[in-house]
Amino acid sequence: MRFSFVIPVYNHAGSLASVLDGCIKLGLPVIVVDDGSTDGISEVLSRYSDISVVRHEKNLGKGAAIRSGLKAALGIADFAVTLDADGQHAPSDAVKLIESIKAGVRPMVIGARKNMQGDAAVPWTSRFGRKFSNFWVRLSGGPVLTDTQSGFRIYPVKEILGLKSRAKRFQFEVEILVLAHWQKIPVYEVPVSVVYPEAGMRISHFRPFVDFLRNSLTFTRLIAMRLLIPHSLRGA
Repeated sequence: MRFSFVIPVYNHAGSLASVLDGCIKLGLPVIVVDDGSTDGISEVLSRYSDISVVRHEKNLGKGAAIRSGLKAALGIADFAVTLDADGQHAPSDAVKLIESIKAGVRPMVIGARKNMQGDAAVPWTSRFGRKFSNFWVRLSGGPVLTDTQSGFRIYPVKEILGLKSRAKRFQFEVEILVLAHWQKIPVYEVPVSVVYPEAGMRISHFRPFVDFLRNSLTFTRLIAMRLLIPHSLRGA
């Protein structure tokens, strides 16, 4: 089984280098998708000759960046390991996700972040958003998970690119869980660590009102499809 890192990046110049250093240590190919950054990401990327870079001329959204990264990985990897560029994930935890995959199985693996509910450093938007999306993913006919918003994942590349996802921003990560489950792609979780920097230090582009609204619209569409369209005709 071949694996590659895919890292969507948007204005994370301050944290990207440490994330890249951690990924490179594992000896896997690294693909960075610069989703229209304007903060000097190019200077950081110029220090690394052993990674591949895909660039969007303008910001298209995290979902679009992940899809671009999966397409770039298609020829070199069977699975893509995605993680956020803000430094909250330990790249070394990718080993846990990889080792959980059994021979002959092509699952989606979610890195379930530990201690999110009890850690005061975790933003309220992350705690609420996790509960919100966990519930609605299940109601949409998706898998029962504890951390549907985690960006630390393993995607089976061909299978995910074959799903007809419509979401281009943060909603992609919850929509794809439902679509994968509909198509009987195994989806399960592996516990991973998480680090939240002090307030003001972490760069997040999640906008609570706008993105919760977008999530709600995505879930409404998925629930309607589940109720009104037979499984065999959904064409996920």
